[in-house]
Amino acid sequence: MHHDTDDFNVLAFPCNQFGEQEPGSAEEIREFVTSNYQIDFPMFAKINVNGDDACDLYKWLKSEQPGDGDAAEIVWNFEKFLVNGAGEVVARFGPVITPEQVAEVLSDHL
Repeated sequence: MHHDTDDFNVLAFPCNQFGEQEPGSAEEIREFVTSNYQIDFPMFAKINVNGDDACDLYKWLKSEQPGDGDAAEIVWNFEKFLVNGAGEVVARFGPVITPEQVAEVLSDHL
């Protein structure tokens, strides 16, 4: 399924809170992903997504879509949120959900 990239945006937020998989600087992380993967979406500076010093964006995302567990905390890298054009957090996807599975839900919100 193909979607026009004008219909949605992918935003990436590296985080080192999961097995310390992102120890590098923002520049090192960006260099790694651009040299190893074909990405064309914005990648932001490294943030925290859990705990007292979690980024305000992730505090909001988690409050809007708390997930299936007992806590709203992010469980692992590659957890994904879908925000519609009205700024509503309409879905949350676990780390193992593929881009193809997200695309199925995405088509309902475009």
